[in-house]
Amino acid sequence: MRPVDAMWHWLSTKFDTDQFLVYAFAGAPPSLDAAIEEVLQRAADCRDFGLRIRRRNFDLRFPAWTAAPIGTEQVVVHSLEHPTWQRVLDELTGLMTRQLDPHEVAWRLHVFSGVSDVPHSCGPSTVVVLQITHALGDGTRTAALAGRLFGRATGPKPVVPHEGGHRVRRIVEAYRAQKQLARDTESGSVPAPRPPVPALSTNREPTGSSVLRTVACRPDELPGPTVLVGALIAVSEALSGHLRERGEDVSQLTADVAIAKAGKPRARNHFDTTAIGLYPDAVSNDERYQRIVGDLMDVRRRNAHPAFAAHDIGFDAIPSIVRRTGIWRLRADPESTTVGANTVVSSVDRGAADLSFGGCPVLLTSSYPSLMPMMGLTHGVHRIGQTVAVSVHTTQSVISDVDGYLDRLTHALHS
Repeated sequence: MRPVDAMWHWLSTKFDTDQFLVYAFAGAPPSLDAAIEEVLQRAADCRDFGLRIRRRNFDLRFPAWTAAPIGTEQVVVHSLEHPTWQRVLDELTGLMTRQLDPHEVAWRLHVFSGVSDVPHSCGPSTVVVLQITHALGDGTRTAALAGRLFGRATGPKPVVPHEGGHRVRRIVEAYRAQKQLARDTESGSVPAPRPPVPALSTNREPTGSSVLRTVACRPDELPGPTVLVGALIAVSEALSGHLRERGEDVSQLTADVAIAKAGKPRARNHFDTTAIGLYPDAVSNDERYQRIVGDLMDVRRRNAHPAFAAHDIGFDAIPSIVRRTGIWRLRADPESTTVGANTVVSSVDRGAADLSFGGCPVLLTSSYPSLMPMMGLTHGVHRIGQTVAVSVHTTQSVISDVDGYLDRLTHALHS
């Protein structure tokens, strides 16, 4: 197992990290059993679905992937008394508390039939949720795996590990590259990362049950030229308005954004997160757009520095016991007055609307990024075909009027 994937596996001992990929399909399959059998056959034809995690030397070495059987026990058909879209999301909050044990099974499929009120649906729909351990992949990779389950011929890109070399030499080279990055940043030739920002109420520890909401729209309805930028503009408007009503200073409002790394994937998790300003005090959406795009371009320029490739190689060279100890000692500081970001926005384009389940075409797809001790509000932005689902994950201890916040977000998305 690649070290970064092992890190995500170990992080699951600190907070919930399973991903839940939600797909809504129009109508109902003629035979649910036949539709499930087809999905299981597709899973059997894709190596990633036949894996689980094996410990090595009591976690003194990195874990390994080992073969796992695929059977009907990995599909759960849920029977809801009133199967509405929101009822499915409410059921999902319960599933989020029941994380997979990837030493036994690394993924599971949940099926809900006859679901009403699905966005962009004209009648009852079938909702299928892929629950999958984060070690198996990031948002891009798990979307490709789901695509394989629901009809695409190809799966995710193969992982290409870093070339070998002496461990100490790789760590020393990474250290030197980081020193050069610091010098280049100080000289101004490389953009500096955003500094920490004041903690807001969205950074308090989320307690109680999760609350999930989703609003769907078309890409051309978003207030920006791309799905990600449009979503960031809308989150800026909605969240700043919500927090201002609480008397909070939102002048430095910032989002943590997941960005795929360039080049061939060196691990199943091939992404970074970076802080992007939301600029709520901008005089117009156009100015806010320009400043957000500027931040994203600065991140691209900074990530192109050779230090980042050297850092990944050096990171892989750190012994397992050191990495495992670091995660074991990881603690959130509830007294901290500064944070890296005030919310999360995770965006994944899941491709064309060419997926199906038992002959039923896909309508939309969504996901709900995990909450963490210092992050009580996250947003998922997921596109398939000409439908974009913008999702909210929080708790009432963080946002008491979730539906009010969703109204703000809906209005901002259509502005």
